[in-house]
Amino acid sequence: MKICLVGSSGGHLTHLYMLKPLWKENDRFWVTFDKEDARSLLKGEKLYPCYYPTNRNVKNLIRNTKVAWDVLHKEKPDLIISSGAAVAVPFFYIGKMMGAKLIYIEVYDRVDHSTMSGKLIYPISDKFIVQWEEMKKIYPKAVNLGSIF
Repeated sequence: MKICLVGSSGGHLTHLYMLKPLWKENDRFWVTFDKEDARSLLKGEKLYPCYYPTNRNVKNLIRNTKVAWDVLHKEKPDLIISSGAAVAVPFFYIGKMMGAKLIYIEVYDRVDHSTMSGKLIYPISDKFIVQWEEMKKIYPKAVNLGSIF
């Protein structure tokens, strides 16, 4: 199985990296910001840089949609996993069109309201995971697996 792990650097990337027992034995690649924390954490991993800032930045949404198109057509992942943020949106929509399975993990610090990325990705996700039972009021089809930490 080939896995695409996509997310912003910082906490989102840390969340994905903490899932190492789930992805370490699989063919994988990463998409994140070209920042020192990402380069350091993912040293030796296949890494595709994406554009930032992403929050409400239409120019970078367009640029990251092109990155998503190019990377996904080259790599053809079976599964795309993200814990956010906005960079995940084009990867999920293009990945869905290509037949990839989609798993999204809503961030830990959201207990009673959704993220913008979560709202956009929830309708197309194959598995939407929350870390608090309260979030199932917002995302009724979500699965609460508890904290990643």
